[in-house]
Amino acid sequence: MRTARRLGIRTVGVYSDADRESLHVRSADEAVRIGPPPARESYLKASAIVEAALRTGAQAIHPGYGFLSESADFAQLCQNEGLTFIGPPASAIRDMGDKSASKRIMNAAGVPLVPGYHGDEQGIDYLKEEAEKIGYPILIKPTHGGGGKGMRIVQGPDEFVESLLGAQREAAASFGKSTILLEKYITQPRHIEVQVFGDKHGNVIHLYERDCSLQRRHQKIIEEAPAPNVVKEFRSHLGEAAVSAAKAVGYHNAGTVEFIMDTTSGKFYFMEMNTRLQVEHPVTEMIVGQDLVEWQIRVANGEPLPLTQSEIPLKGHAFEARIYAETVPRGFLPAAGTLHHYHPVSVSPTVRVETGVAEGDTVSMHYDPMIAKLVVWGEDRNAALVKLKNCLLNFQVAGLPTNINFLQRLADHWAFAKAYAAKLSAALVAACICDREHITSKELIPGGDRLLSLWYTNPPFRMHHSAKRKMELEWDKELSDNSLEVFKLVITYQSEGSYLIETEEGHSCCWEIKVIHLGNNEFRVAVDGRHTLVTMALYSKDSLRHMHIWHDEHHHHYRQTIRLERGNDDISQHKSSFEPVLVLEAMKMEHVVKSPRAGYVDGLQVAVGQQVYDTSVLFMIKIDDQ
Repeated sequence: MRTARRLGIRTVGVYSDADRESLHVRSADEAVRIGPPPARESYLKASAIVEAALRTGAQAIHPGYGFLSESADFAQLCQNEGLTFIGPPASAIRDMGDKSASKRIMNAAGVPLVPGYHGDEQGIDYLKEEAEKIGYPILIKPTHGGGGKGMRIVQGPDEFVESLLGAQREAAASFGKSTILLEKYITQPRHIEVQVFGDKHGNVIHLYERDCSLQRRHQKIIEEAPAPNVVKEFRSHLGEAAVSAAKAVGYHNAGTVEFIMDTTSGKFYFMEMNTRLQVEHPVTEMIVGQDLVEWQIRVANGEPLPLTQSEIPLKGHAFEARIYAETVPRGFLPAAGTLHHYHPVSVSPTVRVETGVAEGDTVSMHYDPMIAKLVVWGEDRNAALVKLKNCLLNFQVAGLPTNINFLQRLADHWAFAKAYAAKLSAALVAACICDREHITSKELIPGGDRLLSLWYTNPPFRMHHSAKRKMELEWDKELSDNSLEVFKLVITYQSEGSYLIETEEGHSCCWEIKVIHLGNNEFRVAVDGRHTLVTMALYSKDSLRHMHIWHDEHHHHYRQTIRLERGNDDISQHKSSFEPVLVLEAMKMEHVVKSPRAGYVDGLQVAVGQQVYDTSVLFMIKIDDQ
């Protein structure tokens, strides 16, 4: 309604008896009653809504993001009555509304799918056989509907029949259809979705991705955009797959293609497509600087998309937290009641409060108990997260239970708030170590910089490719159980002297880091163009190298098993047969010296930059059984 008003379009709100005094009724230019409180007698009654539109002379219907927004029959009814449906064509809604049919379409379009069964045969014995073929654990899902209803995770064959029957009953009660599909259950997933948009002229683009992995009861509660720990190449592949999915069904208007990412392999798979505007669309609006509802209206009016793919900006980071009336300790049981005190945080260009209630309003037992969406923006993920936590702290609701305290604890949880920072800190440690080693190498070479070998410049010179190395760092989470997490990093020395550092697991995280050594333990680093001061302390203890790093408000501790280092240290390191031990430079060529057999390097005789001669002893290998 705010967007329509800005565009000079008058609006008509519809309401049930339970919503007579609601905020959306007060915000509309006109309002029409469509029935009693039960949704099936009001908001799900398509004929009543169309009748209200015709009676008031409306030209178009925006379905929002609930109730009939993904009803192909409703979209078709609007078209039959000469009303513009502000959404996709009925055919696309129908194709994507059936999860089994949509997966068959996606498979034909080359969009990657989770291994599973999406067929019409629904017999218990047949489905159990298919589950065995897929391999447990599996996920049982209704072919229609959403919101986590009817979903079951099955760990083994003994649970299958009971879970199947329960899923079918719940699907029938919620969506009127009991058909289900089976999918391999991804045990370490991320839920990443892509905002797509198409017009009636055949143009389809994406507006980057959102990470919606934080969920309860299979429903999202905190979303963010763009997804953290995603490299540009992965983002590009994800966007291309989403656009292919939309084109496969002749899509136009706003839609969301949902993917599940297997964090163990770095692969992503199509889950489903939501053929409507999503609840979390404001986080995308914040990072691209566009009003997607305005886009919806213009596209429905036959106008082309206002921007091309290359013109879509990507600025900063945004979070959305869904604030619900619910009793968290009782399994997030929905709550109803009066908002005796309702004082959201102040809005600004970087803080939005999307709400449908005001102080004194009643949260009805008949509809979804979401009170508001809190949306914040920051220059980077850390800045946005700080703002999110501050806004949650100052978001005041009294009169009924809410999930605000739960959201605060969630935003403070180390796995959400600190794990990303710990990976970034590990990358900073790696970059600073590389820079220190470069300086040490120069000091070890006779003649210093004047005679510095081409191979030991920064970056190290390589013919036709960039120098790379790997580094493993154990992160001390400093938890009561002293648990560790291992970060495997791939470091690429770039031509201009910076380091491209990626996490090895599926290359899910990537930073470009430039280091300036200020002396002693201090460094100034630029991470993707953002400058920060870093202090690092290194020491060895119990065959471990310990690294502490301080930057911004973070302090992290890493450990590394001491292995062969460039220098004069006599440190044994196990080598497999034909595994590289060191590199010689001769006649402007590099010669890799490999271990002739499995064993341990014992008695390294050379240092970086040292000149050696024919018959020189370079190192000794201690055989395993000696």
